Parts: sequence; structure tokens; C-alpha cells
Amino acid sequence: MIGVALFDLLPESIDLARTLAPPAQVLALCGVGFAAYMLLERGLRAAASAGRGHLGPASLTLHSLLDGLAIGLAWQASPAIGLVVAVAVLAHDFADGVNTVTLSLSGGGGADRARSWLIADALAPIVGIGATRLFSVPEDVLGLLTALFAGFFLYIGASQLVPASHRTLPRLWTSLATVAGMAAIYLAVRLASG
Repeated sequence: MIGVALFDLLPESIDLARTLAPPAQVLALCGVGFAAYMLLERGLRAAASAGRGHLGPASLTLHSLLDGLAIGLAWQASPAIGLVVAVAVLAHDFADGVNTVTLSLSGGGGADRARSWLIADALAPIVGIGATRLFSVPEDVLGLLTALFAGFFLYIGASQLVPASHRTLPRLWTSLATVAGMAAIYLAVRLASG
């Protein structure tokens, strides 16, 4: 996800928003996306850990809805970007489903409620993608939204995926695999655009 944000989403957002904002402002919006996602996630996590039953799974379902919006809006920019964003979202979405069930069960809801939240979480990206079919976003505004989503991706990658891989297997090759993955994304983006 970090490679997608750095090598695909950010350059594309700068290009799309060129008539609306200079690159420094587009990059600043990426930073806003990073900070906003961090504050939202931490705030919802704190509220969910206070034992509020449905809040944890609901926050992950909202997250999945935003994932769907990201895919749909990226697809409006171009099918190639939409595909890259969809693959990146799917790469982390399985863990979201597991976390949805875990939070639901830990909230005391039982298996039926956990299953209901899992279904809602699985359908949320489809609803988000579908919602983007109802409106069109001008290209330059889409560039700004893409920068915002790049910030989301940077936060998810840096705060969740990279630390989780290191916690699971704290070896040098885990870090090298991360760098190799970023290099592969860079090469794929260069080959696709070139």
C-alpha cells in the first residue's frame, strides 16, 4: 500500500490536480489524509474499547465503505488506477473482516451478530463503489481526492501492515520483502505508464 501511494496515487494526483493546486498543496492534502485517518481510527478504536458493542464493527464497516469509494473514484480517474487501488484495498480487507468479527464477538454479540457485521463489512465496499456511479467528479478535484486517499494508504501501510509483518516475523528478510514489494510496485507503475 505504501508503494501504491508513493509511486502511483501521488504522481497521478499531482497530474490530475495541476489546474487546481500546485504540487506542494496536493502533497499537503496527502498529509491531511494521513492525519485524518489516524485520528479517526484511534478515536473509533478508543470508543470501541470502551465496550460499546456495535461501535467497533460499525467503524470497520464504515472503513470498508470508504475503501469502496476510493476504488470507485480511482476508477473514474482511470481503469488502471482503479485496478491498482482495488488490489491494494483487497490486500488488507481480509484482515478487516477478521477484525470485524473479533470486535463483534468481544462486544458480547454472539455468532449471529458477528456474522451480520461480517456481511455488512463485505457489502460496504460494493455499496461505496456503486455510490460513485451516481456522480461524477471533475478531474482536478479527483486529483485532490486521490491525494487524500494516498494519505489514507500511507497511514494504513505504515501503522498497520509494516508493523504487523515485523511483529509476525521479525527477520531481516521481512524488511527486504517490503522493500522488494515497493520496488515491484514502482516497476509495474513505470511499465504501465511508459
